[in-house]
Amino acid sequence: MPHYAAVDIGSNSVRMLAAESGAGLPIKILAAERQVTRLGEGVFRDGKIPAETMQFVCENLARMAQTYRKLEVIGVRAVATSAVRDANNQHEFIEKASNALGTPVEIISGAEEARLIHLGVHSRWPQPGKRVLMVDVGGGSAELILSDDGVLTDAFSKPLGAVRLTEVFLKNDPPSPLELHRMNESIEEKLAAPLRKIGKGPFDRVVATSATAAAVVCAVNRVGRAHREEADRLKASVAEIRKFYRQVTQLNLGERRKIQGIGPRRAELIVSGAAVFLKVLELFQQPALHYSAAGVRDGIIADLTARGVGRELSMLSKEQRRVVEQMARRYGVDLQHARKVAELAHRLFEALQQVHRLPPAMGKLLEAAAYLHDIGHFVSDTAHHKHSYYLVANSDLPEFTDSERHMIALLCRYHRKSMPAARHSPFQSFDADSRRAIVFLTPLLRIADSLDRSHEQRVAGMDVQLRNGSMSLALQSPVDLDLELWAVERVSDVFRETYEMALTLNKVRS
Repeated sequence: MPHYAAVDIGSNSVRMLAAESGAGLPIKILAAERQVTRLGEGVFRDGKIPAETMQFVCENLARMAQTYRKLEVIGVRAVATSAVRDANNQHEFIEKASNALGTPVEIISGAEEARLIHLGVHSRWPQPGKRVLMVDVGGGSAELILSDDGVLTDAFSKPLGAVRLTEVFLKNDPPSPLELHRMNESIEEKLAAPLRKIGKGPFDRVVATSATAAAVVCAVNRVGRAHREEADRLKASVAEIRKFYRQVTQLNLGERRKIQGIGPRRAELIVSGAAVFLKVLELFQQPALHYSAAGVRDGIIADLTARGVGRELSMLSKEQRRVVEQMARRYGVDLQHARKVAELAHRLFEALQQVHRLPPAMGKLLEAAAYLHDIGHFVSDTAHHKHSYYLVANSDLPEFTDSERHMIALLCRYHRKSMPAARHSPFQSFDADSRRAIVFLTPLLRIADSLDRSHEQRVAGMDVQLRNGSMSLALQSPVDLDLELWAVERVSDVFRETYEMALTLNKVRS
């Protein structure tokens, strides 16, 4: 499956997540990093990002980029939120941050931030058929999101981040009653518009996200920071949060740091953060909230996956397609059939990524072989697959390396009759990874070719399902498919043996 990376430059911390992700599948986290930067402190105080903070953030961004580059990600999105939105030197920061990452950093709106949070929560914890109020309290802003049966129906972004509120209102330690009163008045004022629009429910659940939410839920449930991942989906009642809030408002920083579940840096912000969550529950008259470990970075990964970012890496480029089509024409290939086989083969390649786990570039070689697998008919209809192999292996194929050309030739050779075997010296000349790729790509080419056996492009679409270690193939077509389905049955044993074995091995490894 493809690898993606997400970078969230928040007002309090910078987070990076790299993950393996495929459509409709749970993500597999490959790397995750977080660094507290307090980017918003200077912005909320003086309107600009201090030079030393900017340098510190960029150093950490460069380090995070080194981590995800090693994972061969095919898509990256880096976003900056509330503090950078408000900074009057945002252009300087964006330029330096983009250079540090080696990829553009974009400033996103509060609405886009809310959309990504919503996507992230649903990717980690789907809520089908439920009406859910989501609350994220970051460093600079708080997002309130109404989700109905998995669809975002309303979203608000308000300047109620924990860093911002602490910087603006809480000057004493512990904070004075007057400071707390003024902060709570401001929170209630900012929540008035969402309350009018969304209303007091009913909701099936309130879901809270962010590190502050984690700290509150961990403290209430007595979960240590070392086991914070266990807090995902845990609940805290409004009474428990109210009691916790009253406790932390009476403690100084040193005392707050001793509370189980609260980190030393989070203790600096916990009063303001807890105040926002408590006020949301009180105003919306909700009995409790559940914590979700998801956030903007998870939403970015889900969004990159849904949009198929990097999909082009598994498809022939315009120049490569021109080269193989020219060669196909030269040898009298039915181009309509070749194009259909290439389309179907690529669909199978994408649908079965979680099984074959081949690099995206292998999809290009499969497509090229789909265009060229029948050129051997030009020499003879007898054993045409062997003639196809010879012609491809001994022809110039611009836009492809020698190794790629020979792999394409072997895929043409194995598109019918025998599968790759140890006795075949051209196959054995490749390294282990390339041999594995040929073994996995061969059944895909055979299935795709069989699905257009009539050369009439009868198959309009397909749906590949993987369940409990087995696979099913559903086809969409406006006409009878007896001939195509009969042909598929002839190669189904190879298909099942190769892919079901791989599926079983992958389940064992995971």
